[in-house]
Amino acid sequence: MSFQNNIFFQKVKDYSVSKEMFELHHNPEYDLLMTFPKPSLDKLPSYYESDDYISHTDGKRSLFERVYHFIKGIALKNKLKLINAQSAKGKLLDIGAGTGDFLVVAKNDGWNITGIEPSAKAKGIAINKGVNFADSLSDLESHSFDIITMWHVLEHVPNLEDYLSELKRLIKPTGTIIIAVPNFKSFDANFYGRHWAAYDVPRHIWHFSKTAIEKLFEEKGIQLTAVLPMKFDSFYVSLLSEKYKTGRMNFIRAFFVGLKSNLNGKKTKEYSSHIYILKNQ
Repeated sequence: MSFQNNIFFQKVKDYSVSKEMFELHHNPEYDLLMTFPKPSLDKLPSYYESDDYISHTDGKRSLFERVYHFIKGIALKNKLKLINAQSAKGKLLDIGAGTGDFLVVAKNDGWNITGIEPSAKAKGIAINKGVNFADSLSDLESHSFDIITMWHVLEHVPNLEDYLSELKRLIKPTGTIIIAVPNFKSFDANFYGRHWAAYDVPRHIWHFSKTAIEKLFEEKGIQLTAVLPMKFDSFYVSLLSEKYKTGRMNFIRAFFVGLKSNLNGKKTKEYSSHIYILKNQ
């Protein structure tokens, strides 16, 4: 894996925490965008220090947060249905488990669960819900998981090469890896441009296309077998993008942009976010 000959793509602002400007660079070999400069490991945690980082809380302070958690409830049922379609109930690892709701649903359905979560705040909430955590991937036994999930997490990892190698090490020979990430080739990404909320720099270090996911995992001996749309994401991302672009959440406009993105996705197969089903070989 070598990211050479990168091309400047555009500048993007960190709207939610630091207000700093970053650049996106495009790698044509993988069709991958990279945030530049990449924050140092020492500084990276400071970019997550915000009460508005919703996945690290169970907050329902505003209409936006209440809508988020309503949609999250629907998404949890869909995620459970998806993992049950891939494997008989066994060992499940969720990386970036947040406040643990997905693992709680899976545990109640009979899965043997383990979580990884760097945020002490989110992890504390999840532990109170009965979620078991490992401190790091290196602590886990090789070839021990039937399913590994990363719901909007892979875009955050500082060292992509090492992380993909660890996923390969941890998954059983017949196991399945499920990755959900934003898609910078979607209609809403093009529509909002530098205001597109799913760029979320510098927390999102990597910005994936279907080509990028397929090639990166193929190099590790893991095959992409299916790509599924995340249709709710276009509405959520459009709502945040409206706030970044205009200073307020224009619910009606965001709804129509999200709807148009999904309709466009039916033709182009490029949705706001995708779920990738990857099988070990």
